[in-house]
Amino acid sequence: MRFDDANVDVSGVDDRRGSGGGGFGGPIAVGGGGLGVVGLILYLVINVLGGGGTGGFDLSGVQPGVAGSSGQGETREELAARCNAEGALDRHDDCYVIKVFNEANEVWTDEFARRGEQYRPPRLAFFSGGVRTGCGAASSQVGPFYCPPDEEVYIDLDFLEQLQRDFGAEGRYATAYIVAHEVGHHLQTILGTEREMRAAQRSSPGRANQLSVRLELQADCYAGVWGRLADERGNVAITEAELDQAIGAAEAVGDDRIQQKVSGRVDPESWTHGSAQQRRAWFLTGFRSGDALACDTFR
Repeated sequence: MRFDDANVDVSGVDDRRGSGGGGFGGPIAVGGGGLGVVGLILYLVINVLGGGGTGGFDLSGVQPGVAGSSGQGETREELAARCNAEGALDRHDDCYVIKVFNEANEVWTDEFARRGEQYRPPRLAFFSGGVRTGCGAASSQVGPFYCPPDEEVYIDLDFLEQLQRDFGAEGRYATAYIVAHEVGHHLQTILGTEREMRAAQRSSPGRANQLSVRLELQADCYAGVWGRLADERGNVAITEAELDQAIGAAEAVGDDRIQQKVSGRVDPESWTHGSAQQRRAWFLTGFRSGDALACDTFR
């Protein structure tokens, strides 16, 4: 991947790694032990139905490893200095994630303005092990997620690395897809889609999973739209191989793939994020169209 410039803006970042209060995000209250298969599903359902977070990746049953890449909390000045040093985007995963986050916000700011609307950027938080948010306490087992009340994307880099290693979501552009998907959930918040979906779940509990799948597939589609617009406008130049990385990541986090890997069986009735084929199809719908209006998964 090639970016239009190497500048990394950390002003929208909260570094909550480490529990000693050394980061500028302050001390955190880490959630209790592993959520496990049932616990994770309940966490996602309760929080979506009750006004909490939108999980981009349902990683039921996965135990986070210790990859050693996420580091400790830094001051904003320290993070800016490190991420703007020569070669930082290649050496440091957190700097790379922040740069993708910057470019996602830049593209959506321009796209909203082109349509006569104002974009309100989310924030980005790094955490390790667990974190307390406006959606409640979350373990790393939730995976990368977005919390609507906070309007913030939460990422544990160690677990993100394991997601790529164990589930085949490999490559730098796979990481970009994951970040763009979570920013896609922010679009749903500021456009009112997430609020409407939650209301529909409350009025039709029997359709809760189906509606959740549609929300997740729309975020996949928005990630594809961002990829196309960022490439066309020169924010992020990608190759065909890198596009394949994003497609591979979308497939790797399909509910059917994860269920098969974790439990050896597939139960479509329990899906909350969509199958590998669905996630691939909607990402490509967004990428090929470059138009957010093509992402109406609810119709």
